[in-house]
Amino acid sequence: MKKFYITTSIAYTNAFPHIGYALESVQADVVARYNRRLGQDVFFLTGTDEHGIKIAKAAEAETKSPQEFVDNISLKFKELKKTLNLSSDDFIRTTDKRRHWPAVKEVWLKLEKNKDIYKKEYAGFYCSGCEVFIKKRDLKDGKCPIHLTEPEEIKEENYFFKLSKYLLKVKEAIKKDKIKIIPESRKNEILSIINQDPEDISFSRPREKLKWGIPVPNDKTQVIYVWSDALVNYISAIGYPKGDKFKKYWPADIHCIGKDILKFHALIWPAMLLALKLPLPKNIFVHGFITSGGQKMSKSLGNVVGPFELADKYGADALRYYLLKEIPSTEDGDFTYEKFENRYNSDLASGIGNLLSRVRAMAESKIKAGQKIEIKTATKNIKLKKEIKKTEVKYKKAVESFKFSEALKSIWELVSWCDKYINDQRPWEDKKDSAQAVSNLLFALENISGLLDPFLPQTSENIFNQIKIDKNSFKNPKSSLLFPKIEH
Repeated sequence: MKKFYITTSIAYTNAFPHIGYALESVQADVVARYNRRLGQDVFFLTGTDEHGIKIAKAAEAETKSPQEFVDNISLKFKELKKTLNLSSDDFIRTTDKRRHWPAVKEVWLKLEKNKDIYKKEYAGFYCSGCEVFIKKRDLKDGKCPIHLTEPEEIKEENYFFKLSKYLLKVKEAIKKDKIKIIPESRKNEILSIINQDPEDISFSRPREKLKWGIPVPNDKTQVIYVWSDALVNYISAIGYPKGDKFKKYWPADIHCIGKDILKFHALIWPAMLLALKLPLPKNIFVHGFITSGGQKMSKSLGNVVGPFELADKYGADALRYYLLKEIPSTEDGDFTYEKFENRYNSDLASGIGNLLSRVRAMAESKIKAGQKIEIKTATKNIKLKKEIKKTEVKYKKAVESFKFSEALKSIWELVSWCDKYINDQRPWEDKKDSAQAVSNLLFALENISGLLDPFLPQTSENIFNQIKIDKNSFKNPKSSLLFPKIEH
């Protein structure tokens, strides 16, 4: 079996999950499930990033120890696996002293041995929201462009990583798609950043300013900078440097990340890997943000939408569908309850849900009337097979291009074809070919079920279970609505 290693970014544990991270998790899950269906040996990693000043301050505000604080937040991120029906194989935490810390220290010591880490005094601007040093030229009206707050001007002695030494090699890898960045606009963005000749970057902070983190090996006065610690998760989780999983799965086939952390994953991480003489990740897939009613989600505006409430109310598959269909896979998208419920009713309740109910009811009617229903006979219908094949071609191209909305659109075109087929064939009537028409529709639903599996796994299973026929009777005598309509 060919290996396939996919990761999400690790979520920062200063706040509970919102649907922006749910989007990334579900997108990665679709790719993981799709590749499993192709027979690949898939390893799917998620996790949490738990160090840094921001977390220490958030813990202090709640009168908790940092460890107690991150334990609580990390648990909520871990619960997303069940809430969103994710097929992830592992969950790494950066506070894991058994798995993560030894790998981080190993990386540090190797970089130090190669003279890729050095100590110097630094003066500049630091955004505690981003936990990153910012150049004056990158400020917008003197503020961090992401958090819109004025950065702190600091002067301190830190360890630095020789990023400048690897710029040309990283640039070459990206230009030649050795690291393929999706979409192309993000590739151009990171190449533009590299062309500005970024300087070497700080890899530590003084312990007096940052106590919550991994100590620098052999220097108790310094703590490893949160990003140089966090990026290592992708190899620490699989047993770097000598673990069997590391030897088997590295390099990553896909890193799934948000657009705000592109520089760390497409520049700093590849530079670190080159310094460690490790293979580079093959693909970096970059998604946008989710706004709420056109506004950025924030606690102060009170418009943060959580995945747990949505999944509890509407079901995991309904939430997965909205995120994958309504939110452009590589651009920003918007969430409102009105849009969500409209999409639910039109596509799920009145779309696939209604089709299954109609076909199942017609099949039950035919069986009661003593007519034979056989799904396997539908394979002789050339028009139906042609329509399914057309759908499969579009679907494959879309999924492998990370165009999840287009993949779902191709499935719903097949749903619409089935609706038209019902109207044209009128299989509810007592005609000679009506039982065969119902068999054809059940065959179409069987194929729709398979195509839906990476996207809506529970729905896929429900459809499959409800259309199973053995000796001209349904194996599951009870039918159930896939998506009950939302009434107001």
